[in-house]
Amino acid sequence: MASLPPDPGELTEAYLRLLATIERSLATYVYSLVASGSDAQDILQEVRITMWKHFPSFEPGTNARAWAQRIALNHILNYRRSERKRPSLSLDEAFIEAIASEIDRQGDRLDQQSEALKNCLRKLPEPHRKIILWRYYEDCGIEEIAQKSQRSVDAVYRLLSRVREVLQECVQRPNTHPSVL
Repeated sequence: MASLPPDPGELTEAYLRLLATIERSLATYVYSLVASGSDAQDILQEVRITMWKHFPSFEPGTNARAWAQRIALNHILNYRRSERKRPSLSLDEAFIEAIASEIDRQGDRLDQQSEALKNCLRKLPEPHRKIILWRYYEDCGIEEIAQKSQRSVDAVYRLLSRVREVLQECVQRPNTHPSVL
């Protein structure tokens, strides 16, 4: 029995969700490899179009960031080939590919650290996790956190310092259980 083609609305929504999750890292990737901001913006637009054209063949569950960066690298290399007329802006393709490879490697490392940090945050006692969330995710000031947590401003500073140290150690040694005094 033949499968039904995907609903265009669902396909569009899935693409936009995927794009939202990788947009920042994709832009960072392109801007780090293209000297001109306007050229980088043009390339990003072409990458988004190419991603949309090839999205029906994208395999859900695979590394979307790597997929998008491969598409971006092809566009960047094509851009570089067309720019060879300007020797002052031209970089060797092997150099561009080496930089792209290093960015991929660093991106994977940052993804692993981000996942380790999420796991470490889950291990924190609830009151400490709340303080971290207020400070770094809700962008609350120290005074506001002190008020919410019924602590002094100095106590909040000391606690944040200890929690940051514990989280850093936990990220570096993911099998430890964080404890904050």
